[in-house]
Amino acid sequence: MSELLEPMEPWDETTPLDDDEVEVPLYKEVEIAAGAGRTAVREIHGRKLRFSYATLRAAGVSPSNAFCATVGGNSMEPLITDGATIGVDRSGTRVVDGEIYALEHDGMLRVKFLYRTPGGGIRLRSFNALEHPDEEYSPEQMEQLQIKILGWVFWWSTLRTRKSPSLIR
Repeated sequence: MSELLEPMEPWDETTPLDDDEVEVPLYKEVEIAAGAGRTAVREIHGRKLRFSYATLRAAGVSPSNAFCATVGGNSMEPLITDGATIGVDRSGTRVVDGEIYALEHDGMLRVKFLYRTPGGGIRLRSFNALEHPDEEYSPEQMEQLQIKILGWVFWWSTLRTRKSPSLIR
């Protein structure tokens, strides 16, 4: 049985939501304190991504707990690339070993595999473990370094960019 694929239709903030759609806020790591070198993860007002309710239901995510964020860096490459957008379930902060989570680490957005360690600490593991070795933090270090689990990463999307102008035809 063949399935008919319809053309993609662009949308913007004025396009009404379909009955089976919900908008999810988009967050970004932004500089705060007027250039003092500090960052924080904040919502970009007016920027949203659309998901179908069916997609969120399949992932077990309530729309009210979902947000999206842009990832920077190569620590999770090639699984989640630099510049990818992730979907995060903020209700999923209880660590299940080996799952991917979004963290705020002293204002910086980080995405890592997490593992529980004895005594209530966590181990952060990157997909690109050659360049980014495991990190372990005790509960005291997590508090001192302001490490907060933002939620479970249920989705990611990567826009592939051309590496060389010669590939463009």
